[in-house]
Amino acid sequence: MSKAVINFKIDSEVKEEAQKLALELGMPLSALVNALLRELIRTRTLNVSAEPRMSPYLENIIEGVERDRKIGKNITRTNSLEEALAHLDSL
Repeated sequence: MSKAVINFKIDSEVKEEAQKLALELGMPLSALVNALLRELIRTRTLNVSAEPRMSPYLENIIEGVERDRKIGKNITRTNSLEEALAHLDSL
């Protein structure tokens, strides 16, 4: 995928806080901005909130996982870490 450069001005404090958050998440600020733009494009929505909140997309995924868990679908039980890792390697 080709890369493009976007130059824009933001408050210094905003940049510093965003860089700290990106670092906490283990990514550079550019990756965080890229992810936010992809989410905006995918959902066509912009959620601005001081409260952490799951997106409707993520809520749907989690609901499906909970349904599967309740009926035992897509669940593999293991008795040890080694057994769990062996199962994951087999996928």
